Amino acid sequence: MTLHTVFTVGHSTHSSTGFLSLLQKHGITAVADVRSMPVSRFTPQFNQYAVERLLSDVDIKYVFLGRELGARTEDLTCYVDARVRYDLLARTSEFVSGIKRLRKGSQSERIAIMCTEQEPLDCHRCVLVARVLDEDGIAVEHIHGDGHIEGHASAMRRLMANFGLDQEDLFRTSAERLQEALDRQEQRIAYVNEELRVDGTPER
Repeated sequence: MTLHTVFTVGHSTHSSTGFLSLLQKHGITAVADVRSMPVSRFTPQFNQYAVERLLSDVDIKYVFLGRELGARTEDLTCYVDARVRYDLLARTSEFVSGIKRLRKGSQSERIAIMCTEQEPLDCHRCVLVARVLDEDGIAVEHIHGDGHIEGHASAMRRLMANFGLDQEDLFRTSAERLQEALDRQEQRIAYVNEELRVDGTPER
């Protein structure tokens, strides 16, 4: 079975032309938007309808998958102490459906999963969506803001290094250390819905 590659990209504060050049440099033919809320006060050029038109003008397909693969799920069973738990989110029927759509789409398109953050490690597109694709046998490449590509395995090594977990450990396997790094990063970036806080006190 042929392994297909899915890319990820953050629109960050790029100009429209700068963002298009990133996609075209890597031959992207379709963009899957995984933002839960596809609007931005600071970068209106990446509001959903604006980016859809932008891509259409250069024959790049656009699909919104924020409902299926967004980080701010409306499924309340995915929240623990008001914070989204990625393992619970990954098991929802909508998320599974979104992953299946990406798998199928990758057979005929060069897809870039698009979210907001420039740094992949700071975004659920890497820590959650790419991780699930990688475990599913799909190759994932992250497009950085300067145009260079980083393989998902390399990104995970960088994440481990960020937490000082990249060195061999007598008592823990590499997989266990990676899981700790992912868990710690999730604590940093996972969406917190303040309305779900029982005691009404903000997170410290």
